[in-house]
Amino acid sequence: MDLIADRGRRVTVEELNTSRLLAHARKQAVQRKLDDMLIVDVDAHHYENENFKEFIPYMENDVLKQLTMQSISKSRGGIMPTNVGYQDMGGRVTRYPMRGSEKTEAGQMRDVQLGHRWMDAMSVDYSCLFPTGMLNIGMHPQKEMEAELCWAYNRWLTEEVMPQSNNRFFSMLCLPFNDADEALRQVEKFGDRKHVGGFMVTTVRNTGVQENQYMKVYRAIEERGLVLSFHSGPNWAEPIFKTCNRFLSVHALGFSWYNILHCTNWVINGMGERFPKLPVVWIESGLAWIPFLMQKLDHEYMLRPSEAPLLKKKPSDYMRDMYYSSQPMEIQDMQALECTFRMMNAETQLMYSSDYPHWDFDLPSTIYDLPFLSEKGKHNILGGTAARLFKLPPRNDKQKENLKKFGNLAA
Repeated sequence: MDLIADRGRRVTVEELNTSRLLAHARKQAVQRKLDDMLIVDVDAHHYENENFKEFIPYMENDVLKQLTMQSISKSRGGIMPTNVGYQDMGGRVTRYPMRGSEKTEAGQMRDVQLGHRWMDAMSVDYSCLFPTGMLNIGMHPQKEMEAELCWAYNRWLTEEVMPQSNNRFFSMLCLPFNDADEALRQVEKFGDRKHVGGFMVTTVRNTGVQENQYMKVYRAIEERGLVLSFHSGPNWAEPIFKTCNRFLSVHALGFSWYNILHCTNWVINGMGERFPKLPVVWIESGLAWIPFLMQKLDHEYMLRPSEAPLLKKKPSDYMRDMYYSSQPMEIQDMQALECTFRMMNAETQLMYSSDYPHWDFDLPSTIYDLPFLSEKGKHNILGGTAARLFKLPPRNDKQKENLKKFGNLAA
């Protein structure tokens, strides 16, 4: 029997199976009858760095492709911008260093098999798949490398991975946002492909979402009836965070800060008026910042409305028009959380996300067990709203009945 050291304990390879690691999640799902609810996870991840050799050949620039392949072969790790931190340590460790030991069956892509295992354990029907290391792509010093990596990853994901997922994976593809022309090209190339629900901008970057160069990108996404999302992350190299001496601090502030920054620019510069039919989602920044920003922007706007001439209503009203992912949901003060849900119209604007397999992931029970949510609110947040937004069909009759009951059955 194969044995592997795990934090001072000897465990068998069989214990590293995702289904076994999530046995309690499966028990929760059965107890709550979650299989009867359509559950859509709008933010889950895989480790694309494990598949560099599969998608790097899709790069178009032969010189950059050769440099990248050489970097991989010599284990130099010079492809992505680095980010100091301890994401895979602490909390509920998901045994990332031993992921390679988990056994999968021949004949089907490993990423797909591992994805289905955790989805089945949590009773997740559909998952929006995002990369992990590439969430820092906005800080790459070469914008042409950002464009090439996004192109290669998007081709590989849409041509190799998602077609094998039995229609259970979809994605909002990563945009090379530092080059607006290249971002538009990728929207035009991949926007009509199956399993593409929209496009994602990583918010760890120094470009403003309100800049005129991006208007054509937003319009192209809106015209196709797709979704635009902004995905946050931490960055200890950010000058403002260099005073932080603990990763905990950077992790707590970073995920919220980047979405606060870009959401402010989006709202105050009237993007909601310019693109009223474009659904916008703010991902992986928790929820506690939303009431703060609503109140702060409303207060400033009432003092200086001339600086936001495109607005026809208060900033908080535009924020209530947009969507938010749930993870990591702050649940230490239930009354404060209930107030947050009320202020953001969570029962129609919030969508469940797990962030699995990262260490701070949330199970569907995080939403289901909230004492102040109505039955309709639970169904909407766990999957109904996302099903309508991304046009996802039910997977069994009970789900169809619930989607119809709460007005979320996709056309």
